[in-house]
Amino acid sequence: MTIGDHLSELYRLPARTFPGPEAGADGLPDAEAVAWRITSDVYDADEDWPAAFARFCAAVDTTRVRALIVGAWQEAYETEPTAVLEALLAARDRFPALRALFVGDMVSEECEISWINQTDVTPLLDAFPELEEFGVRGGSGLRFPPVKHTRLRKLVIQTGGLPAGVVRGVGASELPALEHLDLWLGTSEYGGDSEAADLEPILSGDRLPRLRHLALRNSETQDAVAAAVAAAPVVARLEVLDLSMGVLTDEGATALLAGRPLTHLKKLDLHHHYISEPVQERIRQALTPEGVEVDLDRQDAEDDEDGDGTVWRFVAVGE
Repeated sequence: MTIGDHLSELYRLPARTFPGPEAGADGLPDAEAVAWRITSDVYDADEDWPAAFARFCAAVDTTRVRALIVGAWQEAYETEPTAVLEALLAARDRFPALRALFVGDMVSEECEISWINQTDVTPLLDAFPELEEFGVRGGSGLRFPPVKHTRLRKLVIQTGGLPAGVVRGVGASELPALEHLDLWLGTSEYGGDSEAADLEPILSGDRLPRLRHLALRNSETQDAVAAAVAAAPVVARLEVLDLSMGVLTDEGATALLAGRPLTHLKKLDLHHHYISEPVQERIRQALTPEGVEVDLDRQDAEDDEDGDGTVWRFVAVGE
């Protein structure tokens, strides 16, 4: 599966794409009413992203903007968003109300998720200390050295392969307000080289005292992730545990059932999985009577067997 739709909302605001230069700026909504998506074209762009952003800043009262979505930039399949970050950093003082920022909202027709080139995105967190939500899509070249941010409540990193250095950087960060963490770990084929041990600082919960929603998903090593989560101290204070979109089999699901209690959860999300029906039923019987919402929708997770008996299983979002 690939990503076929742009973000529909950010910070509980409907997403609105800022129009191109040919459309003009008449009839725009109030600056604070939407999450503004600023975009260029990946291929043969008539206007680069910084130019589109400059038009946006001239047309909209940026002091009232609450959410920004960075869409496509020129040649994102081979170009880091250096110019994008420079434009945002230069304009930091013009966005005192900004509370949410997402970088890389591209669908597969623009640039496959594992082709999106990224960079060190933490300067944005340093520049916008009032941010409450931050997200990024694309793992190629992505860097996330340890950062301290006292207001961030939600962090989302979507990739087809998340570098181990990013996982370790998130785990070493000081994020005392973080309530929602969502990491798409991906596959080794696309740079996802983290191991379960890299998750330990996150799973201990020591630096994440307010974490309530933990998503570690889209992993080819989902069984190992599930086994690590099963013994994790942070589980006791979670409301939502999301291990979806990956290669989760009976091995990982059984480890979860044998680990720390999950009956306090509001939701356990395991959609897109490779769990047998008997083990699925064990999960339902253990959790559903306790009021836990369990998502066991298999979706398009189907085994693919070669003529020699080799069985292939795939994450939900790879390329």
